[in-house]
Amino acid sequence: MMPLILSEIGEENIIKRIGGKGEVKNHLENLGFVVGGTVTVINSIGGNIIVNVKNSRVAISRELAQKIMV
Repeated sequence: MMPLILSEIGEENIIKRIGGKGEVKNHLENLGFVVGGTVTVINSIGGNIIVNVKNSRVAISRELAQKIMV
């Protein structure tokens, strides 16, 4: 298991765990990051990463990406 921030661009990953406090977890779940779901890193720009999750492109901060374990 590793944080999403360390995954390779273009590599599809399965979300294994989402860390953080309640509101952070809820925010990530509302964006489509759920345990068992797939996520692919599209690009990394200035500390933020763009991912493809549930057929949508989402930009998240480095701090949020570190809470998503794949």
